[in-house]
Formats: sequence, C-alpha cells, structure tokens
Amino acid sequence: MKLIGPFKQIITLADLPLKGALKEDDMHVIIDGGVLIDNGYIASVDSFEKLYKENLLVKIEEITGDHVLLPGFVDCHTHICFAGSRAKDYAMRIQGKTYLEIAKAGGGIWDSVTQTRAASEQLLTGLLLQRTNRHFAEGITTIEVKSGYGLETLSELKQLRVIAQASAQTKASLVSTCLAAHMVPKDFGGNQTEYLSYVFHDLLPVVKQEELSNRVDVFIEESAFNADTASVYLNRAKQMGFDITVHADQFTTGGSAVAVKIGAISADHLEASKDAEIKLLAKSDTVAVVLPGASLGLGMPYAPARKLLDAGACLAIASDWNPGSAPMGDLLTQAAILSTAEKLNTAETFAGLTYRAAKALSLDDRGILAPGMRADMQAYPCSDYREILYQQGKLKPANVWTADFK
Repeated sequence: MKLIGPFKQIITLADLPLKGALKEDDMHVIIDGGVLIDNGYIASVDSFEKLYKENLLVKIEEITGDHVLLPGFVDCHTHICFAGSRAKDYAMRIQGKTYLEIAKAGGGIWDSVTQTRAASEQLLTGLLLQRTNRHFAEGITTIEVKSGYGLETLSELKQLRVIAQASAQTKASLVSTCLAAHMVPKDFGGNQTEYLSYVFHDLLPVVKQEELSNRVDVFIEESAFNADTASVYLNRAKQMGFDITVHADQFTTGGSAVAVKIGAISADHLEASKDAEIKLLAKSDTVAVVLPGASLGLGMPYAPARKLLDAGACLAIASDWNPGSAPMGDLLTQAAILSTAEKLNTAETFAGLTYRAAKALSLDDRGILAPGMRADMQAYPCSDYREILYQQGKLKPANVWTADFK
C-alpha cells in the first residue's frame, strides 16, 4: 500500500448524479487530504494526517508544495490513429472554402485515408504513441481511439491492431472503436448499402474474433451514411455483441434519434441538435458527448451543452482530436472555452471530463476518487481548484498517476 499526499485540495467528484445539471457547491472538497492506494486501486480518501496516523508503516509518496488532486480525465472520442497532416485543408477553410471545395481539391477525410493506408504499422504505432503520451502528460488517463482512416478490411484491421500495440506501450488506457463506417470510400462508388454489407461480412467478424474492439461507430450525415442504412448496420452489429456509438447531429439532425432508438452508449457531436433532439437524449440512457474541438476547428457553433444539462441529459466533453476538423487535441483548453461559451460551472465541466465521460465508454471503475476505483489521478500545481479552468488549459498537471503503473 502507498499513501500519496498531502494535497491542498482533493476534488473527489464522488456521490454526484450521472445526469442533469450540477451545482458547484455539490462537489466534495477535501482539504489537506491524502489518498491511500492498494495495488493500483483507491483504498481511502481522507485527511492526510488521519490516513498517516492510521497507516504508520505504509510507504509515503510525499507531495511538496500546494497541489489540487482530480480524477484523471477521460477523452471518450478521438481519431488519433492516423498518418499525415491536413494543414492545407485548414488553410483553405480559413480562406472561406467549403467542405466540398476542399474535398474536390484533394483534401478531406479521403486525404487522411490515403495517407493512413500507405503508412506502415510501425509508423502508425509511433505516431499514435506520441499523441497518447502527450494526452497522458496533460492528465488524460483514458483515451478512446477510433479507426476509420482505412475504409477497407486490411487497412481497418491495421489501425485496430496498431491501437492494441500502442495500448501495451503507453501509461494511458486505450479503448478502441471500429469506425469503418466513417464515410463511403471511393472504392465503392458511393453505394452505402453495399459498403456497409461488406464491412459487416468481411471486417466485423475478424474484429470480434481477434478481440480488437467491442465498439462500433457510424457517421450519420448527408455526406456519409443516411439514418435508414446506418440503422440496419448498427442493429446487425449490436446483434453480434458490439456496443454502439454514433456520430450524430453534426451538421444536420437525425443521428441522435437513431442512437436513442437503437440504445447506443453515446451520441457524439450534436452541434445541430434542437429542442426535439435534446428532449429525446435527456429522456434516454444515451450519453450526449459534445466536441468543442470540432467547433473551434470548423468555426461553427458549439453543441447546446447548457440546454442538454438543463433538460436532464448525461453530458460528456471530448476532444474529437483528428487531423481534419479538430487538430488541436488539447482537451482541457477546449473544455474551458466551452464552459465560458455555454455557461457550464466547474462541477459540470469536471463531471463531463471524468465520470460522465467514462459512462460513454461503459467504464464504471474510474472518473471518481473513491474507495474501489482505479487510482487514475492528476495533480495541478495550485491551491484552488478554480485556477484550473480559469487558466483555460495553460495550467497543466504536475503529476499523473494510473492504476496500471502503480
């Protein structure tokens, strides 16, 4: 066992509801606290002095100076397994070029597909590790990683195998998602039904057999897959035993309704969601995942986070880190900016980055500092937890711990 501390403040996020709005005063703050760790899991969170007196023979990891302890962040939506850059796309976008104009000029998702298909597993693994290790150093201890830049069986499997290889080489916990339904590849001439049938028959059985992922995602949008075709595919994937998540309501509505009807774990994006979609999500068990990085990258409005919370939804905040629409990848900066734009208080923002984001990955063993939970934690060099959002991402954690590296 090991006792870590003392911390000026510990924000446990324990005993908070999974859904709906929160009050900042709802957060439990332990002053001059410590955390007792047993084999990578939390045994107790309490006053450091009390824990020290009760465990005189335990190993001490002393924290010097003022620090605020939080659960490790969970980034429940990323696309960080890719090769190449789309800086040219970004330059065109800020000149006012449309998505279609960028695609016609050789950019867009297909550009990343071409570069990722051509990359070796070794190169992709190295690139993915660079990104996951940067995320981990910034306090993100659990990271969802999607495929979706292969769009054919061998290349999709290459991505998923790379995620598995990187998972064994990083301190962060990686959760893989099969996003073969990212767009209809040029190889299939725009035939959605034919392509999704191919994915279902040729790819998903291998993913299941090799245990490369237990999650399937689809992009429901006019430029990708329509609601009816996507529903058939998702139902079949669900029957195979996959958890379902959906890229929903980014530019047009319709995706969130599919997500709720099919019982998806989460519906992600939601920039276009209106009152009907908000009400639907709030009444469901589907987590509403908002992606401020995409709004910043595309110069478009944020998802209606405030309305989702007030309606009673479970709201998570993720980075959408990808080479095209969300290249920044700084989750805390994005969340801090979103909180000012959508008027999310500190408790709501922290909840969206921790235990509510863990819910979007069906993980119930992290995101809270409480007995029995993973010791995934991060400490910021300050004496007041309010400094973390106040500095809008410029204040980074001084220490990060995870259960897998005790």
